[in-house]
Formats: sequence, C-alpha cells, structure tokens
Amino acid sequence: MRLFSSFAAVLLASAALSACATAPNPAAVHTVPTFDAARISQDIKTLSDDSFEGRGIATPAEEKVIRYLSEGYAAAGFEPGGPNGQWTQDVILNRFTQSNVRASLKLGDWTLPMTQGREVAISTRRPAEHVSLKDAPLVFVGYGINAPERQWNDFKGQDLRGKILVVLVNDADFEEPALNTFGGKAMTYYGRWTYKYEEAAKQGAAGVLIVHETAPASYGWQTVANSWGVPQFDILRQNAAAERVPMEGWIQRDVAVDLFRRAGLDFEALKAQARSRDFQPVALPGASFSTEFDVATNQVTSHNVIARLPGTTHPDETILYTAHWDHIGMGEPDATGDRIFNGAVDNASGTAGLLELARMFGRAPRTERSIVMISFTGEESGLLGSEYYAVNPVYPLAKTVGGFNMDSMNVYGRVTGLGVTGYGQSDFDERLAAAIQPQGRSLVPDYENAAGTYYRSDHFPLAKRGVPMAYAGSRGEFRDEPIAAREAARSEYGAKRYHQAADEWSPDWDYSGMIEDLTVFYDVGRALANGRDWPQWKSGSEFAPVRATTTSERR
Repeated sequence: MRLFSSFAAVLLASAALSACATAPNPAAVHTVPTFDAARISQDIKTLSDDSFEGRGIATPAEEKVIRYLSEGYAAAGFEPGGPNGQWTQDVILNRFTQSNVRASLKLGDWTLPMTQGREVAISTRRPAEHVSLKDAPLVFVGYGINAPERQWNDFKGQDLRGKILVVLVNDADFEEPALNTFGGKAMTYYGRWTYKYEEAAKQGAAGVLIVHETAPASYGWQTVANSWGVPQFDILRQNAAAERVPMEGWIQRDVAVDLFRRAGLDFEALKAQARSRDFQPVALPGASFSTEFDVATNQVTSHNVIARLPGTTHPDETILYTAHWDHIGMGEPDATGDRIFNGAVDNASGTAGLLELARMFGRAPRTERSIVMISFTGEESGLLGSEYYAVNPVYPLAKTVGGFNMDSMNVYGRVTGLGVTGYGQSDFDERLAAAIQPQGRSLVPDYENAAGTYYRSDHFPLAKRGVPMAYAGSRGEFRDEPIAAREAARSEYGAKRYHQAADEWSPDWDYSGMIEDLTVFYDVGRALANGRDWPQWKSGSEFAPVRATTTSERR
C-alpha cells in the first residue's frame, strides 16, 4: 500500500544514503559493518505479508514467524538463546475468546442495547465459560486510582463489590497538568487501562467501563474496537479470580455522557471534580448495566524467540535488544473488506531492526559481554511475552547490563532528534545524547508524554524489575525534502493506520532515519559490551531500589 508515492524519486536518491547509515561514534574502535535498507525493507515486507495473517499469537502464523526469525538469527551468526539450547522460550498463556456478546444500559423505562465494537467493547481475562451480569449498578469512580504515596484514593473505602465501575482514561494531570499530582502531562502507570482493570479487581468490582476519549487515550475508538474484538490473552495466574474482574470494557464517550445526563448528572462537571483528592465516588441513580457473553478459555503456548552471541571475556553479562514480533492477527473486515492486520510498522519494523542489528554484531569482532536478541510475543495482549521473560529470565536480570527496546520504527526519513521515552529515568539519556552528536541530532525528552508510552512496550516489565532499558526513536522535524509529504504520511499512520488493517508495507518508505537510530543503538550497546560499565538508574527513579538489591552480584 503506497503511502506517499509522490516522492518515490527522492527515496531512490536516499537509498544510497540509508545504506551507508551515518558516521559511527568516533569512540567506537571497531569496523562498522554496513546497515542495509534493502534488507530491512525485505524483512518488513515478508513479516507483514498477508501469508503471515497479521502475526497473531498461538495461530498457525506463529510457526512461520519463529522459523523466519530463527533462520535469520542463525544466518547472522547467532546461536539459539532460549532454554535448553532452543531458539524459543515457551510462554504459557490463557486465551479467552468471547462470542455472542450482548450488552445494555437501563435507567427506568429507558434501555439502550449496545453492539460490540460500536457503543461498547467488552472482553474478559478471567477463566469462565459464560459471563452474565444482570442489572449491575453503575458507580463513577473518577480515574479509578489508589496511590497512597500521592495521598490519592478515588474509592474512599466504599463497598464496590458486584458493581460496574465507570472510569476515566489517563490520570488526573492530563486535563490540568499544573496540579502536578501525577507528574504533570506525562502519563503515569496509573493512567494505563491495564492498571484500571487491575485495581478494580482489588476493589471486588464486577466489571469496568472505561470512558473512551481520543485525546487522553492517545488513540481513536476504532483502535479499541479492533483490539478488544479479537481473543484476549493473559499469563497463567495462581488466583485469577482475585486479579481479574469478570468483565473488562470500554464505552463510547457520547454514550456515557447521555447516560450521565439521564441519571441527572453532568459528565463534564464530574470529570472536573475527579481531578481533586477530595473526589468521592458517585453512584448513577437508577442506572444499571447488563451483559452476557460466552467465553472459550483454553491454554496455549506462545513463544519468545531468543538469539545469543556469547561474549569473549564476560559471557555471563548480557546486553539486550528487544522488539515484539506479534500483532493483532485477523479481525473484522474494514471498509475495503481487508481483515488482516499486517502490522508492518507495528512491529515488523522493530523486528526487522533486531535482525539487522544481529547481522551487524555477527559480522563485527566479537564483544566481551554477550549480546542477546529477544523477539517477544504477546505485546499487543498486554506485554505478556516480556512479562513472562522478566518473571522467568533465561539470563539473570542482576547481570543483565541493560538494553534497548524497539517498537514501531521510523520509516519516513531522517529527523532532527532522538526522542527518549522515560527521559530522566537512567543514565542511558547521556549515553544516547553522546551517540547522536555525530549525526547532528538533538535529544528530545518526553516531558509531555501524555500517552504513557513508557508503560506500553516491552522494556517496562524489565525496567520495573531493575534492568535499565532504553526506549528511544526518531522524533522531530524531517531533514530532507519532500518534508510536507513525509509529515503527512507520518500523521496519517497515527490517524488511520495504527492498529488498522491498513498498516501495510510500502515500497516508498525511506529507512535513512531508522538506520540512524539503529546506528545509535549499535554504538551504545557495543561500547557497553566491550566495557565494565553498568548503566545506572537516576536518583528518584522508582526502579532504582529494585536494582540496588542485587548490587553485590555486579562487579
């Protein structure tokens, strides 16, 4: 699918530039192999081809992905890095497939039947054969946050057992950053939808309806409908009933506003009140929610693909490079009839980046520390592959030096900056800043990251267990003409292609910016792999105390 064929000629000219990448870090004393735009393009094209059926986990397509990646890593000179000399790590999951979804709102004589994917998006990640909630009372609990360290509790000790919690997406500072209760505009983990469901389970709720609003969610309703319209997955839990609510859902904003009005409440006024520590939960008088749907629950095994290049001197110390190989798979057809969510940018691009980095390390002199590439499964289902690895690490986390995560890379050309998601967390900030200087780029902190991106990709399960992880990528203005066309294509992806069937490979993509990013990750990682340095969390990072517990294991 051609995104902006009007500047195909420019891209032909840029191919030579991208193939050579950028000047290497002068501090790196090694022969720099050549990054190859054509190889990257071919990997993305193959992995996002219709024959891979959207790379859904635990589908026949998964075996094709595993074969392609393991053969690619082997050709690059890496060895199997999984347990027992395998290319893969088994990731045992529960899969939940909902069907025959019926839902409705009721208030007095008024009833609103709701269609799955239209007014509401409903799922479950709690083992069951059937979910049935009849006339469950609705309670608005603001942002649904309990954060004792911030003196914040939206629940105020109320008994919410058996009730449906109506919650806002993001956290209280999104609408009013000056409050600075949750660190300003940048989303905290409390703003993530995953947290809302987890906390509701602790409250004993029967279900959750998150009110979808595009700005605070950072994506449109169609993204929600697509993501919740396919089977859901979760890692095996010892007590799922205590950790998962029976019904997890989203509701369209207009539907919620109308419901509040019928209950004699002002949605916007209550939303404003929810920004205060003094907020009290508000029952929707006379309003109730009902739903019924069948659930097919079965245990499946998906796989992380792991490749390793052993170090020469300190092979027990590991540098990680990670990206998720999975996407949504197949769902309901879009307006064109396409039902395959190819996931070319998200995240065949990051997966192709891993393969290309493996080729670079495989062709260069061997490093002193080991290099490990992990292609994670289950990111789209809630970071499940990375969570599983972090709980069951193949290589000890205490001696994992640090790593780089790549998710949805730049396929539109060179830009002025390198954006750091989670800026201020670790001294990877300074290492990246030094590495981009030869490229003439500047570091771009994510002070205004209201989308909560730091908590939405595979570095996070590792970071919260103390492993310093860099999550960075192209950001800023384009440096090469035609700038307007590049900007339009990048914007169109976020508005119309992200998590849509239209996320397909294009022959017009320009990989010069992606290669600049890969060069930075390669140079910083290689310097660490040939040194005795250990990246450090900065003072105030919530992850520093975890890392400190294993200090004695690092020398």
